[in-house]
Amino acid sequence: MAESQPLPFDPIAEARRHWRERWGEEPARPMAAVTSIMRTQQILLARLNELLRPHGLTFPRYETLMLLVFSSRGSLPVGKMGERLQVHRTSMTHMADRLEQAGLVTRVSHAQDRRSTLIAITEAGTALAERATATLNSAGFAMDPLGDEEQEAITRLLTAVRQDEGDFSAPAREPARER
Repeated sequence: MAESQPLPFDPIAEARRHWRERWGEEPARPMAAVTSIMRTQQILLARLNELLRPHGLTFPRYETLMLLVFSSRGSLPVGKMGERLQVHRTSMTHMADRLEQAGLVTRVSHAQDRRSTLIAITEAGTALAERATATLNSAGFAMDPLGDEEQEAITRLLTAVRQDEGDFSAPAREPARER
């Protein structure tokens, strides 16, 4: 795929101008903010996927491995993983299938609930997650255009949106390890 050339203008600023002309500043401001967030998400995901490509991972697969790395037993039920990663159970099952084919996770029976299957990270999955994390850490998770204070400000601002949506109910804090 050929790389596209940068536009000679900011398309979000141009959209904001059109919005302002038709509907005024009030709807133009949040439209520009949302559009900026969505475009930035696309850019960051592409950057992260590029960093993870040499490891044979995509960012969603990396997130899945890291969820298991951070769990206390290295395994979680598929449904709980889907909730934590905010993806549908079907998507989570597909993700587990791909990671299992790669030898990075395995399915195991749940000791207390025979109806439930756990996804468990393998030694290979843990080792790959560690290598991929070193790559992302050294690249500042592709946030290099922003300084420390700007990154903290973005986190605070977007936490408010997430909490308002019900993404989590308690005040933001360091979560406890999964039991």
